[in-house]
Amino acid sequence: MKLPEATNFIEQIINEELEAGKFEGIGNEIHVRFPPEPNGYLHIGHVKAMCINFGVKEKYAGTLNLRMDDTNPAKEDYEYVNSIVEAVKWLGFEYDKLVFASDYYDKLYEIAEKYILDGNAYVCDLSAEEITATRGTLTEAGTPSPYRDRSVEENLRLFREMKAGKYPDGAKVLRAKIDMASPNLNMRDPVVYRIAHVPHYRTGDKWCIYPMYDFAHPVSDAIEGITHSLCSLEFENHRPLYNWFVERSGLPAPLPRQIEFARLNITNTLMSKRYLKKLVDEKFVRGWDDPRMPTIMGLKNRGVPPEALKKFCADVGVAKAYSVVDKAQLDSCIRDVLNAKAERAMAVLNPVRLTVTNYSGEEELDFDKNPTDPAAGTRKVRFTGSVYIDGDDFSLNPPPKYKRLQKGGTVRLKGAYIVRCDDVKLDKDGRVEELLCTYFPETKSGSSAETGVKAKGVIQWVDCKYGVDAEVRQYESLLNDEEYPDQDYAERLNKNSEKTIPAKAEPYLAESADETPFQLMRTGYYKKSSDGGPVLSEIVSLKDSFNK
Repeated sequence: MKLPEATNFIEQIINEELEAGKFEGIGNEIHVRFPPEPNGYLHIGHVKAMCINFGVKEKYAGTLNLRMDDTNPAKEDYEYVNSIVEAVKWLGFEYDKLVFASDYYDKLYEIAEKYILDGNAYVCDLSAEEITATRGTLTEAGTPSPYRDRSVEENLRLFREMKAGKYPDGAKVLRAKIDMASPNLNMRDPVVYRIAHVPHYRTGDKWCIYPMYDFAHPVSDAIEGITHSLCSLEFENHRPLYNWFVERSGLPAPLPRQIEFARLNITNTLMSKRYLKKLVDEKFVRGWDDPRMPTIMGLKNRGVPPEALKKFCADVGVAKAYSVVDKAQLDSCIRDVLNAKAERAMAVLNPVRLTVTNYSGEEELDFDKNPTDPAAGTRKVRFTGSVYIDGDDFSLNPPPKYKRLQKGGTVRLKGAYIVRCDDVKLDKDGRVEELLCTYFPETKSGSSAETGVKAKGVIQWVDCKYGVDAEVRQYESLLNDEEYPDQDYAERLNKNSEKTIPAKAEPYLAESADETPFQLMRTGYYKKSSDGGPVLSEIVSLKDSFNK
């Protein structure tokens, strides 16, 4: 068979295995899975894992299971299952089957009994604290449990009594019998099953013992016939244990192979479901889908296009070594996608009235919907000679090389005319109340005639007669830049991560459909929604600090 060209080390391994005939018995079909635990919403770090796994499925015409690794009933729920399914579909990925680790509880129990019968597992009465204390250190071997040499018959009886609910939580565990002197601490008789009298969101009260993740995860892979377990680098030290469990499971070859890749780390971004859940539970944010959250549903709610997230992961690439990616790179990918698809519109923050004293009447001006796409065409914008401009676009005391409006200076109103500021009205507190300006009719935008009138800059505006009140929401990172050793994440939380600003917007924004993305001229990319009036929520600013 002709193999696809390998573009990273994972594909290179798969190609080598295919060439060696490892998968001839299963028709050379590659099986992968994406296995999140349904204990929270997926975040942007999971997008990389999805891109890698779904990428392998597509490249090798294989199959992919979306599996919920639901072995911790105290923290899992259908809310999280549904959010994961929605996130996968929103990103445009298609899985072959939706499965659950809890589908295999009977089979996992059967395999655990096989471990006992083969002398590879024993029931231990040590508490969790005692197990930790006897595990040893990186330089000292662990101390074997006093229950390690129980007979097969006794272990089988005790394990079945655990399953029958005879013992309280924490009274006993089933441990794998491996090597208490192993240099890899994960191999020092890890726990396989623990007692937990907690109902499961799918199986109810059927079980009061639950398999540990380190056991259930690899064996579930083997049950499903997964060929490659593609996971992030923190599981590298677990690989010997992964192999130990599947090799003794009695399940047919080819057994799955674990391959690790570097996880996605982004500056100033929380990448832990545990901490993200804390933000939700403590109401620091409005929910898992708050637009400030790095969850996939938060990014969706913010207006980030799914193709931008995939582009970002493709640009970052697949590597073995730990690294941290600058958030500016993600923002740059979002801009690249939105620049091509978002219509242009105008809104002004901190509005200041500008009156063109020599203009009368009203007209409609042509406005490009998207200058990067000529096929997008134009739309009409009404102009009456009385407009709002952004307060930051005028200065009574301009600094050197100032390119916006000042008294006696000129500026072009986007899509309209060049105007000159002749006078300034101030209120009793000395704040700018109104700018009185002259316009030059021969400078109408689109005119090719030489007028001799020059403008240093171009600014956005909103007509006073037709403009509407709007609310602009701007966001910053949930984390401040500073990070010190032993610093609690709560000390890094940005208490000013969201700002709400009253603004004036052109009516086109109010009339557009909710969820529509726009580039607000010279301001940023925003998503329009309705909440008692038009709300313009920032997707990403226009400022690009990423060096492509």
